[in-house]
Amino acid sequence: MKIGLYFGTFNPIHIGHLAIANHMAEYSDLDAIWMVVTPHNPFKKKSSLLDNNHRYEMVMIATEEYPKIKPSKIEFNLPQPNYTVNTLAHLQEKYPEDEFCLIMGEDNLKSLHKWKNYEVILANHNVYVYPRISEGIVEHQFTDHPKIHKVAAPIMEISSTFIRNAIKDKKNIMPLLPNNVWKYVDEMNFYKK
Repeated sequence: MKIGLYFGTFNPIHIGHLAIANHMAEYSDLDAIWMVVTPHNPFKKKSSLLDNNHRYEMVMIATEEYPKIKPSKIEFNLPQPNYTVNTLAHLQEKYPEDEFCLIMGEDNLKSLHKWKNYEVILANHNVYVYPRISEGIVEHQFTDHPKIHKVAAPIMEISSTFIRNAIKDKKNIMPLLPNNVWKYVDEMNFYKK
């Protein structure tokens, strides 16, 4: 199988994440999308993250009705902080029959040259890029790279940070979360403080 890995803290997962994952599942040559819940991103502050298992639970309930999209907690037991190159090596070893590809926003492509061993990633894996409105430019070496594929997915300008702040400010953001995720967040009193 050709599996697209969509990494994120998903703190919380929202309709933007699902729209992009579903678009990749339906409009690319990927057979499945694994939404990889990242325990700790080296570029993000750890203090603002909900517990790993709560975020995984939200991804699980958000993707229940999408047969091509699965939650993954593969990084939970890998050394911290998680680096994509290490996760890809682990997955390739564990599932040698499958081909693993990366899914990333254009904003991440602009900083790919700063990733640990990005050359190894590009030598061994395809990268599927969805559009994002962001500052900066894509490095010249990535503009016509044979392993980098731009997918004309819808531009989603929803952020988990905005959602967390809105909940804290007692705003109604129900339309931005899958219904079952909203119920979970509300029942657990997440992001209210």
